[in-house]
Amino acid sequence: MEKPVIKIFTKKWILASSLFLLMAVILLSYFNKLVSSDPKIVIRLEPNNLNMVSLGELVYKENCAGCHGLTLKGQKNWKERDADGYMPAPPHDETGHTWHHSDQYLFYITKYGIEKFLELDYPNNMPIYEQVLTDTEILASLSYIKSKWPEHIQRMHDEMNSN
Repeated sequence: MEKPVIKIFTKKWILASSLFLLMAVILLSYFNKLVSSDPKIVIRLEPNNLNMVSLGELVYKENCAGCHGLTLKGQKNWKERDADGYMPAPPHDETGHTWHHSDQYLFYITKYGIEKFLELDYPNNMPIYEQVLTDTEILASLSYIKSKWPEHIQRMHDEMNSN
């Protein structure tokens, strides 16, 4: 006996709908991490805000320059693992990949660390600043970094963040 077309269609539709809903839940839980736990803070870099950039320069020099360099050039051979298996600190200028990441991504990996944010085992030397810096200090340091990028890189970064 031939199976009714409606039952086959219904089973496929239920399966497809279930897979779609599962993917939606997974994506929503991932993007939920991008929402600040403090509803008062807006995660947006402000490279043209002189107060933020001035504070960020101080924070950067105190907390970041030791590894990423005073001129944001990073460590030598930053694309290759060192003898201990760690990646050297990348540059934060236009030659690095910092500007390839959204404001939210940069904020959260700075605050919580790469492993916690991405929920994967990724041994690294990047400190976690959750208990060290305020959210404003993190945003200020990232705003300082962005203020040093060429204008066309800043525009590309702005466009990525607007999507």
